[in-house]
Amino acid sequence: MADGAADEDERDEAPGLRKIIHVDMDAFFASVEQRDDPALRGKPVAVGGAGGRGVVAAASYEARKFGVRSAMPSVTAKRLCPDLIFVRHRFDAYKEASRTIRKVFEHYTPHVEPLSLDEAYLDVTQDRLGIGSATRIADLIRQEIRAKTQLTASAGVSYNKFLAKIASDQNKPDGVCIIRPGQGADFVAGLTVRRFHGVGPKGAEKMAKLGIATGADLAAHSIDFLRANFGSQADYLYRAARGIDLRPVRAHRVRKSIGGERTFAEDISSGAALRETLANTIEYVWDSIEKVGGKGRTVTLKMKYNDFTNVTRSRSVEHNISGKGEFAAISAGLLEEALPLPKPIRLMGLTLSNLEGAKKDERLRDEAQLSLL
Repeated sequence: MADGAADEDERDEAPGLRKIIHVDMDAFFASVEQRDDPALRGKPVAVGGAGGRGVVAAASYEARKFGVRSAMPSVTAKRLCPDLIFVRHRFDAYKEASRTIRKVFEHYTPHVEPLSLDEAYLDVTQDRLGIGSATRIADLIRQEIRAKTQLTASAGVSYNKFLAKIASDQNKPDGVCIIRPGQGADFVAGLTVRRFHGVGPKGAEKMAKLGIATGADLAAHSIDFLRANFGSQADYLYRAARGIDLRPVRAHRVRKSIGGERTFAEDISSGAALRETLANTIEYVWDSIEKVGGKGRTVTLKMKYNDFTNVTRSRSVEHNISGKGEFAAISAGLLEEALPLPKPIRLMGLTLSNLEGAKKDERLRDEAQLSLL
């Protein structure tokens, strides 16, 4: 589930003051490639296909300086950065690094909510080592990740998940940002609306027409105004503009489905971009399926258009899906049925449900979000 979406967590009672860290690896896939191939270090690198139908899955910071972004057609990326070096993705290498990083998190707290291979929330209100300071723990985690993986991470430290996630992006790469109690509303007031998770280019354009450019502008409007103009997203925007987020870090949930979803940096409608994104998502989701030993009969493809409306397509079979090949074929069929798209999309997700046989000791999040940065 996307971070800004409403769910049952937001109906929990208001908690006491929490200490939340959001850790986000810096250009994770591209950084792993640069780590493992010294010839790539300091050079603009894109993970993805270089051909005419290829799409950038991830870009190094050297490439981002030229405007190269994830979900961008490779031909466009190459035009922006003629010296761009393309490498094919190596999911095994990314997963191995992610497992090491997860062990670092769990050294400090059992309360870890992964969002993808490269980011997670940690609740360190009561940390395992008795350190007490969330800022100190964030520094120690970043140091340990660097020592064990030769990769850098950025961290946001605050008293709720929304603020911690925004903070982790504030001083990237290899930085830390702290938003202390009492500072949240003022911090959010100065943000552009594009910094709010879930507000894409089209959403920001709509807000601009309503005179909304910053968090302060959002906070100036009533919940009724926001509901009239932004529908189901209104409650999230109303709370976020005030620095409010009551969701706890969810480390243990009975898995009802196994899935992944991708929010794009820019809206896309290209069939080539969607097919490559789907292929990456299949790899990640199937790894999770095998890890928990779950078996399922229903595959669901979810897409969110640039006007925030959702469409889902599902297909169920009478037997448990036998392997990645069948899972991939059903997923690809669902996408092909939806093409051509009536309008660009900003998010695509894929889940396997009607699960049976998942390991009883694997109590994980309902759905993990795949975010290729």
